[in-house]
Amino acid sequence: MSRSILDEAHIHPAIRDTIANNHADIVQEVKAAVASNDIVIVGMAQNPMPKKARKLLDRQQLSYKYLEYGSYLSDWRRRNALKMWTGWPTFPMIFVKGVLVGGANDLQTLVESGELARILGKTA
Repeated sequence: MSRSILDEAHIHPAIRDTIANNHADIVQEVKAAVASNDIVIVGMAQNPMPKKARKLLDRQQLSYKYLEYGSYLSDWRRRNALKMWTGWPTFPMIFVKGVLVGGANDLQTLVESGELARILGKTA
């Protein structure tokens, strides 16, 4: 899969650090969580889809790390850094074994198909 990202050669050297460091703290926090947890859900308050994903995992009795960043009216600039990093346009962002698997509906598909259990090395 190839994702279109502006080539560094087309970014003026004077602004490269600004781009590289734009809300790098939130990206590093998510990277650290993904590295140390089998399942990570990145969400935001007031959005029903992260709640749907969490309830689904709770019903499966699977543990996960939940990171919440702001709401519809707050922290949207910081969340944009995550969208730019992953290329995923919505929340939640769900990672399983270090791999972005999509959102709540994508997670539900993985559960229903037995794929999530296989990824986690559990019997379906």
